[in-house]
Amino acid sequence: MTRLMGDPIIRTEALVKSFGAVEALKGVDLEVEKGAVYGLLGPNGAGKTTAVRILTTLLQPTSGRAEVDGLDSVRDAEELRFRIGLAGQSAAVDENLTGLENLELVGRLYHLPKEEARRRSIEVLERFDLADAAGRAAKTYSGGMRRRLDLAASLVGRPDVLFLDEPTTGLDPRSRIDVWDFIRELQNEGTTLLLTTQYLEEADLLADKIGVMDVGTIIAEGTSDELKDRIGGEVLELHVEDRADVARVLETMQGIGAGEPTADHDERRVRIPVGNNGPAILLDSVRRLDEAHIRLIDIALHRPTLDDVFLSLTGRGAEHDADPDAAPAGRSKRRRDRRRKDDG
Repeated sequence: MTRLMGDPIIRTEALVKSFGAVEALKGVDLEVEKGAVYGLLGPNGAGKTTAVRILTTLLQPTSGRAEVDGLDSVRDAEELRFRIGLAGQSAAVDENLTGLENLELVGRLYHLPKEEARRRSIEVLERFDLADAAGRAAKTYSGGMRRRLDLAASLVGRPDVLFLDEPTTGLDPRSRIDVWDFIRELQNEGTTLLLTTQYLEEADLLADKIGVMDVGTIIAEGTSDELKDRIGGEVLELHVEDRADVARVLETMQGIGAGEPTADHDERRVRIPVGNNGPAILLDSVRRLDEAHIRLIDIALHRPTLDDVFLSLTGRGAEHDADPDAAPAGRSKRRRDRRRKDDG
């Protein structure tokens, strides 16, 4: 199939994927323009990784179709693999090989000549600040270094389309910023990127267009500003001292803003869209809460975030596990990641 100029370089149509009785994707339609960064945003278990695995030929859809650069992900799978790059959620490196050997192996799998594979590998290692560790076995790398090595491996073949499945999960803040800079550089060079993430700020900072995904479907799509405009005006956020008071806050605040209050009981936070009358509503809120003897840790007005958008669309925050089996004890991956320390 010849892709016409202006056609999306990534496209899915009515994409469905079932695992037995579990329907992971329920008719996903998305389009990504050439040279864009598309952010697929949603909680753990929303179906983001399943969609990426189909687009990168690792899974076959139950129904519907997926196409990348004019190639069908099922019918043209072999050819497609040579045009794309993928960095999955966990670092796919051979611990017994050195960093350079890992990348050279990937280059040979792309059918690059031996010398070209080595040259590209050295270039990519330098780009990711791994040149000094090129001769060390990957098992001696820190978690952050392994993640960077995995990202580096996805670039050895110089793909026109790159899929990054939660690329900054588990990274320390410095490494996360480095990856963000790297994504911007790739886009400036003309690479098309599809990025999945649970991090609201990541999609906000990087994506030209965002698809909000929940329980196997895309429930909203647009630029960051377009999605925030769905709420309009400012948001009043309350952080309650006692979790038992969250329900009382919801009752006390009924009718005070421009939309219904929403709550994250685990975080003891309540958000209320207030339109353009924030200061007056802030004063009224303080009065009501004082009369109800509800103690707060913090209260603030802010512009809508993508988290506010997710709350308005689903009634819960993006850290919620849509799949109860996706994280132990119902704890989201993002919450676990905040507790993890990485020495990379």
